[in-house]
Amino acid sequence: MKCSEKDSADSKDSDLVRKKLDWSCSLIVASLVGAFGSSFLYGYNLSVVNAPTPYIKSFYNESWERRHGHPIDPDTLTLLWSVTVSIFAIGGLVGTLMMKLIGKVLGRKYTLLVNNGFAISAALLMACSFQAGAFEMLIVGRFIMGVDGGIALSALPMYLNEISPKEIRGSLGQVTAIFICIGVFAGQVLGLPELLGKESTWPYLFGVIVVPALVQLVSLPFLPESPHYLLFEKHDQAGAEKAFRTFLGKEDVSREVEEVLIESRVQRNIQLVSVLELLRSPSVRWQVITVVVTMACYQLCGLNAIWFYTNSIFGKAGIPPEKIPYITLSTGGIETLAAIFSGLVIERLGRRPLLMGGFGLMALFFGILTITLTLQDHAPGIPYLSIICILAIIASFCSGPGGIPFILTGEFFQQSQRPAAFIIAGTVNWLSNFAVGLLFPFIQKSLDTYCFLVFAAICLAGAVYFYFVLPETKNRTHAEISQAFAKRNKTHPPDNTDPAIPTKVTRRPE
Repeated sequence: MKCSEKDSADSKDSDLVRKKLDWSCSLIVASLVGAFGSSFLYGYNLSVVNAPTPYIKSFYNESWERRHGHPIDPDTLTLLWSVTVSIFAIGGLVGTLMMKLIGKVLGRKYTLLVNNGFAISAALLMACSFQAGAFEMLIVGRFIMGVDGGIALSALPMYLNEISPKEIRGSLGQVTAIFICIGVFAGQVLGLPELLGKESTWPYLFGVIVVPALVQLVSLPFLPESPHYLLFEKHDQAGAEKAFRTFLGKEDVSREVEEVLIESRVQRNIQLVSVLELLRSPSVRWQVITVVVTMACYQLCGLNAIWFYTNSIFGKAGIPPEKIPYITLSTGGIETLAAIFSGLVIERLGRRPLLMGGFGLMALFFGILTITLTLQDHAPGIPYLSIICILAIIASFCSGPGGIPFILTGEFFQQSQRPAAFIIAGTVNWLSNFAVGLLFPFIQKSLDTYCFLVFAAICLAGAVYFYFVLPETKNRTHAEISQAFAKRNKTHPPDNTDPAIPTKVTRRPE
């Protein structure tokens, strides 16, 4: 009995030591630097155009009048502004489609590094557009920044997924979502009138983009490439082992190398799967469907509509217009805190409960918000209930649906399938983003406050789908996740062994 208790205690101590080893310094630095120069910029560019909107429209009008001798037509101004906002999503789609080719040639790390060139060139174009008197520079800069976002939201989750141990894969993957939220919050803060949200300084809001890009550009070269990429696409086992040692913080990585080889069943003549091949493959049919549903729900769940309504709801609650930008900071703060909370609990609760719970709570609060908006003129306290609903919806989104879709895309697919999977996920993400921007004004005009019932239905449908279809992927290898989908795909689960792969991986001498 004493021996058993001692073994149990030793096992717990071993688990604790391993948990500490999982979070090596290199792993933390790679995730923070990678996210700061990638998903942070995506979040920042989502919110940065809000504060200077009237000044940018005034700049468009002045530039037009200087060229043509008369003020711009209001409809033309509306069109130009719509293009300025929505072209970010078009650029994102282009960047997503470019990712597979760039990633194959350069790898995960160097794709992120080269991507900084897009961010820096976009920042210079947008920051100098006012001095040059050319609004086209701002529009082109927004497009290029979208390209940067499309590449970043594919390359960064892949990189983080491939450098992290499976025990903390979810927590590390949430870094993407956390930095998106921090980027949104930073855009709100810098857009305040006391900082850069003034008529004389709004171009600097776009110039700030250079800073995260330069930080990543000078830091990431000192960190290793993804060991998965080195092993499977470059056939560099020695390099992969060295990368594993750096990221895992230990010398003996033969088990990790062996596990990855067995999981992915990859031989040295690996061929990357094309998007068409992935769509046609019956062995991953439900993985692809689940990724499509997850990404569609991510964009169509109504969070963009919340941003549209926030200022008007705050105004009807009696908040003075000059105070609204400061109150709006609470939404960015709630986003960030909820994303951090999700990162802390995801390895304990799992992906499935956080997704189902997040979308389920969003559906509930959207329903309550519809009621409070409909009755807001009947009692003075009801607009404050609307504010609480808005904050609850944002917190529900960021606690699960805001980051887990990117994690699942990396977890569902083997190494050879992953680039094509991220192209599919990114395409759905950006097309859904564009569709919301294009269609929401018409939905809002037709249904008014009842438009939130549409989003409640989408969130509820997503929660139901995940309940019946999504397996838990927490702490599972790629082979185990494939086995969980095998019955639904009506295919045999992949074997855990492959005759082409040796059962033991012999480390090469240093």
